[in-house]
Amino acid sequence: MKKLPILVVDDDEWLAEQYKRLLNSQGYDVTVASHAIAAIQLVDDINPSAIILDVLLTGSTAFALLHELQSYSDTGDIPVIICTNLASDLSIEDLKPYGVRRILDKTKMLPSDLLVALRSVLL
Repeated sequence: MKKLPILVVDDDEWLAEQYKRLLNSQGYDVTVASHAIAAIQLVDDINPSAIILDVLLTGSTAFALLHELQSYSDTGDIPVIICTNLASDLSIEDLKPYGVRRILDKTKMLPSDLLVALRSVLL
């Protein structure tokens, strides 16, 4: 069975590696990008089944990436899970048009929360 490709976009290298290790252990093929520009380049290369995205990135913001994804028909349907310390400031209803399916609060989430969210968007 082919592993589903997942793109993790987070400039916290340690946390991104934790996500990668967790998701790899569950059979996903994970690629990490540390900023939005790298993520945009990787989307075409790996065609991710889902994107796990931090909001506060170095350089271009996550919102620039979300706008870019929505500007193309082949990337506009990629489900996005936002993992951020700013979760309480964001509305899932406002972000749904940008492909965001779940918002997780980094300060409260458990590893299992990420797995549950990912599985729910891949259904």
